Amino acid sequence: MKNKVFLFIGLFLFFYSETSFCRSSERTIKGTKDVAEHSFRVFSTPDLYQYTATWAGEYCKLHPEMNIEVVRVDDFSQSTVLTSGTDLSFISDKYFAGLDDKAIWKMVIGHEAVVPFVSSKNPFMDRLYSNGVSSGEFSKTISHPVEQTWGMLLGNKQTDPVRFYLVNDRSIFSNVARYLKTSEAVLDGAGRGTRDEIISSVQKDPFGIGFCYLNDLLGPANQKIVENIKLLPIDKNSNGQMDYFEKIYGDLNAFTRGVWIGKYPKDLCRAIYSVSSVKPSNKSELAFLTWVITDGQRFLYPVGYKNFAYSARQAEKAALLTGSQPLLAKSSTSGIFTGKLNSVSLFALVLLALIPFVIVFMIADALKRDKRQKQAEMLNLNAVPPAVFDVSSVKVPQGLYFNKTHMWAFMEKNGLVRVGIDDFLQHTTGPLTGIKMKNPGERVKMGDQVLSIIQCGKQLRINAPVSGMIMAQNTDLLTNSSALNSSPYSDGWIYIIEPANWLRETRFLTMAGQYREWLKKEFVRLKDFIAETLKSNNPEFAHVILQDGGELRDGVLSELGPKEWEDFQVNFIDRSR
Repeated sequence: MKNKVFLFIGLFLFFYSETSFCRSSERTIKGTKDVAEHSFRVFSTPDLYQYTATWAGEYCKLHPEMNIEVVRVDDFSQSTVLTSGTDLSFISDKYFAGLDDKAIWKMVIGHEAVVPFVSSKNPFMDRLYSNGVSSGEFSKTISHPVEQTWGMLLGNKQTDPVRFYLVNDRSIFSNVARYLKTSEAVLDGAGRGTRDEIISSVQKDPFGIGFCYLNDLLGPANQKIVENIKLLPIDKNSNGQMDYFEKIYGDLNAFTRGVWIGKYPKDLCRAIYSVSSVKPSNKSELAFLTWVITDGQRFLYPVGYKNFAYSARQAEKAALLTGSQPLLAKSSTSGIFTGKLNSVSLFALVLLALIPFVIVFMIADALKRDKRQKQAEMLNLNAVPPAVFDVSSVKVPQGLYFNKTHMWAFMEKNGLVRVGIDDFLQHTTGPLTGIKMKNPGERVKMGDQVLSIIQCGKQLRINAPVSGMIMAQNTDLLTNSSALNSSPYSDGWIYIIEPANWLRETRFLTMAGQYREWLKKEFVRLKDFIAETLKSNNPEFAHVILQDGGELRDGVLSELGPKEWEDFQVNFIDRSR
C-alpha cells in the first residue's frame, strides 16, 4: 500500500516538475552557456542537404531557442566523420563506404525502395502474383533489347514485347543495375523520363514495366498507390514461385513492413543514416534525433523517402539513444507538455485535490488484494511456476555436431548421418504441431532449406547441416510431431542422410563444448530480438518476459502470431547462416 501511495505522489511531483521545465523553456535563451547547449552542427552529403535542412528548419520552428547549422560536404569520407568530433552527419549509403566500420556510431533514420511496377491492365497479372519475377529473369530480358518479350521474362512462349521505363534518376539506375548484377549501360535502351511521365507511360502500356522509388507511386493526398498501377512481385529466392514469406505485395502496409524486415532485395533499397565518431550525448542533439526518427518522419514523404519502421519500434530506438524513455514527451505533438500554462496549472490543482480520495481507494483496494492473495496462496500451494528458458535448461549431448540454424548431425556406425533440430529451437518455439519434410531420394546441400517446423500454421524454415542424399525420413513425426519437443535427440530425429562430404563439412559445424559457449551468445541475440522486434514492454507481449532480470519464458514464440514468426525467421534464423 505504501508503495502505491508513494508512486502516486511521485508521479504527481514528476508531472509538476515537467510542467516547470516547460515553463522555464519558454524564456529567451541568454548567455554563452545556454547558446552552446542549444547549438550544434549537422554535416550532410549533397543528396541529403535539402532533406537535412528541412528537418533542421522544421525542428527549429518548434523549438525557437535551437540553433542548428547544416553544413554541406561535397567530398564526404570516413575521415570527415572522425575529424568532425561529436558533430552529427546525415549521409546516404551511396555516398559513404565507411558504414561497416564498427568504430563509427550510426543509426538508420529513413528508408526508400526502388520498385518495379506494371499497369493494372497487364494480361499476365495472375502469373506475376503467383510466380513473381527473379533478378535473373529481369537481367536476361533487359540485356536482350531485340528479344525483349514477356515469354523470355516469364519462361513461356508469350511473344508480346516488354517495354522498360525508368525515372531519370542516377541513383535509380545505380540501384537497378546493382540488383541485376550488370552495368548501367545495359539500361540505356529503357525509356527515361520524369516521375509523372514514367507512371503515365506504364498506365497506358499493359506490357510495360517501370522502375521508380516507392514514394513516387504514392498519391500526395492519401499516400496510396496511384490508380491503374500495381507493384510487380519479385521472386527473391529465384525458385520460380512466390513463397509465403515473399507475399508482401497485396497491400502497401504489408509491403512496407516486408521491406523493413528484409523480405525485399536489399540492392533495391537505400537508406539515410545519422553517423558520428561517438554515440551522441548532447541533450539537444539527442532530442533532435529522437524527433527525426519519430514526429520528423512525416517530412520524408515530400522529399523522396518513406518511413518503413513502425512508430512503436522507432520510439524504442529513441529510447536506446537516451538510455531511458523516449524524449517524445517534449515534442510539439505531445498535448500535456505543450498546452497553455494556465490549463496545466489547473490540471495540477485538480490532481492535487483528488489525492485524498485516491489514497482512500488504494487502502481499500490493498485490503481486498491481501484477502484475495491469501486465498490464492491456499489454493495454489502446489502450483508450478512458469519454466525459465536459459542456457542451463538446454540439453547438449556429447558427440553431436550443430549448425548455426540449430540442427544437429550424428554419424552412425554404418556411415550414415542422422539429423534433427536441437533442444534450443524446440524450447524457443514451444509445442510443435507439424513438420514438412523432403522425401527419401532427394539430394540436399549444406545450408539449403531442408524442412519446415510448424505450430498452428506458423512455421520456420531450417537449413541442412550436411550435404547428401536423404535415405529415410522419420514418418512418425507426421502423426506425432510432439516428439520434436519431448525428445529432439532420439525419437524426434528427422532424416537419415548419406553424406556427400562429411569430413570437409564438419569443419563448419560446432561440437558440444564450443556449442554450449556459442549458445550464450544465442541467448543474448534472442533477448535482443524479443526486446527490439516484439516490443516486450507492451502489455500484449507481457507473457514473453516474466521473471525479474528479463529471463525468457519457455516456449517464448508459442503465443505470438505469424508476423512475429516471420520476423524471427528473417532476423534470427536467416542471419545465423
